[in-house]
Amino acid sequence: MSTPGEHPRVRSATPVLAVEDVVRTAEYYRDRLGFRFDRYWGEPPCFVILWRDTAEIFFKQACPGEKARPNHPVADVWDAYFTVTDVEAFHHEFNERGAKIVSPPERTVYDMMEMVVEDPDGYRMCFAQDVSGAPRAETSGETKK
Repeated sequence: MSTPGEHPRVRSATPVLAVEDVVRTAEYYRDRLGFRFDRYWGEPPCFVILWRDTAEIFFKQACPGEKARPNHPVADVWDAYFTVTDVEAFHHEFNERGAKIVSPPERTVYDMMEMVVEDPDGYRMCFAQDVSGAPRAETSGETKK
């Protein structure tokens, strides 16, 4: 709860994606991308929470007959965007682990080095590092005027 006079703040955002096989997806993220999980929910498994460092991603079993719906076939955008401290190190690690790398680290016009990987359901995850050299924004998320 906020203290009097304090504005409420967003603490985090977590992607929640429907997948065809929760177990297959969790094992891919663990084995290929270095995420962790400690349990599945449901019998058979229908939900899992994965994390790596401070980032989380949730996966929910799609209803029978439904398929995952990644963004990229329609809008050529990612399904989740992770900011990292060293995108080249992630590229090396993911390559060593056998992840499907769609595009290696590349500098963008907005001064990020971005790398894209694809999971078994076709979801594309971007791992990116700020290379602008600009000071990081304050953790409060408020913009200065």
